[in-house]
Amino acid sequence: MITARRIFATRDELADTLTRDVAAALAEVMARKGHAVLAVSGGTTPALFFSRLSQAKIDWSNVTVTLVDERQVPEESPRSNAALLRKTLLVNDAATTRFVPLFRNEAEAAALSLDVVVLGMGTDGHTASFFPGGDTLAEVIDPYTEKSLITITAPGSGEPRLTYTLPKLLAASSLCLHIEGEEKLRVLEEALSGDNAHAMPIRAVLASAQPLSLYWCP
Repeated sequence: MITARRIFATRDELADTLTRDVAAALAEVMARKGHAVLAVSGGTTPALFFSRLSQAKIDWSNVTVTLVDERQVPEESPRSNAALLRKTLLVNDAATTRFVPLFRNEAEAAALSLDVVVLGMGTDGHTASFFPGGDTLAEVIDPYTEKSLITITAPGSGEPRLTYTLPKLLAASSLCLHIEGEEKLRVLEEALSGDNAHAMPIRAVLASAQPLSLYWCP
């Protein structure tokens, strides 16, 4: 359920505000628990946000970073989200953080309790690796599944992927959706106008009672 719509004129303004909000959410969790877990999305959209967040003045030594989903490829692959994070987020002040990849590391990743989650969305209505037509989509978006990580293959996914499941993501205390461009805004509005989560899996997140903050710019 979208409870806050943060609309910005530029990517810079969005990246700066999202950085401040995520840093504040992590600090609040650390004040309560001593440690915080941040899960982020890959792709090209969050690159500027990652650059800004890597310079945030927070206690990175008490933060664990992971991904909401990952292609099943080694980090040597240009399509690896883990490799992207190592270049764009796990640098500067954030170089001291602990990183937990998903691929070939499922047990450690599944054991994490996610505190702050930043989702993205594709023009097909997928988020994380909740892809339309995915062979395990029904289980991935099942709000009662007891699994934390599931492998999924879909026509639009390219390689087989690993993704955190819907209840695992929704258990976070802070949930954000970061999208950019008019096309993705139209896709989001379409998703909000219907309820078939198999056609547009982002609907599984939007339909939940978990508060979701939208960050968008043209």
